[in-house]
Amino acid sequence: MLTTIFATLTLLTAISFPAAADPLPAGFVRLDDVDPTIRQDIRYAGSENFLRRKVDGYEAPVCILTEQAAKALSSVQKAMTARGLTLIVFDCYRPARAVADMGKWTREGGPPDPQWYPKVERGDLIAKGYVGELSSHSRGSTVDLAIAEAGKKSTVRPACGAPDTGTLDFGTGFDCFDPASETAHQPLAAEAAANRKTLLSVMRTAGFRNYAREWWHFTLADEPFPKQRFDFPVAAD
Repeated sequence: MLTTIFATLTLLTAISFPAAADPLPAGFVRLDDVDPTIRQDIRYAGSENFLRRKVDGYEAPVCILTEQAAKALSSVQKAMTARGLTLIVFDCYRPARAVADMGKWTREGGPPDPQWYPKVERGDLIAKGYVGELSSHSRGSTVDLAIAEAGKKSTVRPACGAPDTGTLDFGTGFDCFDPASETAHQPLAAEAAANRKTLLSVMRTAGFRNYAREWWHFTLADEPFPKQRFDFPVAAD
């Protein structure tokens, strides 16, 4: 009897149980785990975005980035904190399925939307370069963001783009699909121009490059996955 019990215990000890799988691919982190002070307002996980609904692949309103991009962004946040400001991110890693969802929605067509794309038909958003068939966001080192005052609620209400984001005045809101969103657009109010210049400067210092048609869009120049796109969902854990 003792021999049987010993043999059973030996067998159970020898069995190797798989460890809990990490939900993120190697090289990716949740921004909160690197810098929880950066404000997050992930628009595609809800309905306040240009599709006016949740986008496929966004299971939670969290920012996921490559570890290199997250650490670089944290260095920007430290510079902002010293000025009494904070970064606020609207989109980070974007699954390939979300990009496909946006493309499909665009091709369904429709009239201009005064809030998001006031001067272009929905079906022309891809041709005009406002919605991409592919996106650098799917490589994990691109982020859409702005600057806000730390601990204060902004009264800025942009006529075009995401409303109620609490940011400084950038002339337009995030995802305003209009020439006014070009980083160097002129004419632009002095305050908005100065805020765009500040964002551009601090992001460049941290190694990010800007997409000239969107003042909010930055990609880490030395990104770790320059030719690879990912499709895991945006999830909290």
